[in-house]
Amino acid sequence: MTVAEFFDLFLEELQQTPSLQNYYKFLGTPSSFEFRKSYFCQRLQYIADNITDRNEAIWDCGCGFGTTALFLAMNGFKVHGTTLEFYYKEIEGRKKYWDKFGDTSLFTADYENLFDAPVKPAAYDAIIIQDTLHHLEPLQDALRIFNQTLTPNGRLVIVEENGNNIIQNLKLYKQRGNKRIIEIYDERLQKNILIGNENIRSLSSWKKELSQAGFHIPADSVQYVRLYLPFFFKNGNTEELLKKEQQLWRKNGFLRENFFFGLNYTATKVSATKSNHAHKQEMATRQHS
Repeated sequence: MTVAEFFDLFLEELQQTPSLQNYYKFLGTPSSFEFRKSYFCQRLQYIADNITDRNEAIWDCGCGFGTTALFLAMNGFKVHGTTLEFYYKEIEGRKKYWDKFGDTSLFTADYENLFDAPVKPAAYDAIIIQDTLHHLEPLQDALRIFNQTLTPNGRLVIVEENGNNIIQNLKLYKQRGNKRIIEIYDERLQKNILIGNENIRSLSSWKKELSQAGFHIPADSVQYVRLYLPFFFKNGNTEELLKKEQQLWRKNGFLRENFFFGLNYTATKVSATKSNHAHKQEMATRQHS
């Protein structure tokens, strides 16, 4: 199932499910529809492009409503999701809708705090972290858990906001000031937990944090998305705008760092990166000998 096909079915689900409409705002202002749709689809396509082996064990950390995991299940991938969101209870109901289009049993989910669960060494080949990494605190503890949980050649597939975006930073400062880390009470867990309060970061900041935890971000995995505002989308020009965006972030560092909203990248374990580099060097040596 392609991202476009999934989105059309997802839109039908939204029309039938009012409880999803407050979070997914596609049925709101018509003038923002293409703007919202393109962002959703670009991010989901990034995940699809980086999750390609159906034999891999996949963990969706912070799966929320389960939308990404349901898309992967529709394509034959087995995914386990974990979340602390209150809308975890919506997942089983959503499966009834998606059962008509694929095997929803491939997607399982638990309400679980990352820091409470026992670490499962080398249990997953890929960990999807979508709109979640900026909520995980203490961050280094979370990254250590991910490193231990991944197989030697495993990877993180990360979909985030660009922490350098000027407009988003102003908006968030107005909402929360400098309170980037807060403590909240989780009624289901019956205890206080620490979370990042929309603690978004720039790519350079993520590189430092991930490097400290034993990860490397391959340069060719990085993608910036969403530059043009809703009023730019008109007369069926979406594909043209998206093409321009992908050209602009590669050419214009000022726009990339300060005005692109979304940031996608993968992170591999440093040991795996060194191993792959050594293997390439060995193969090159053999070819020249």
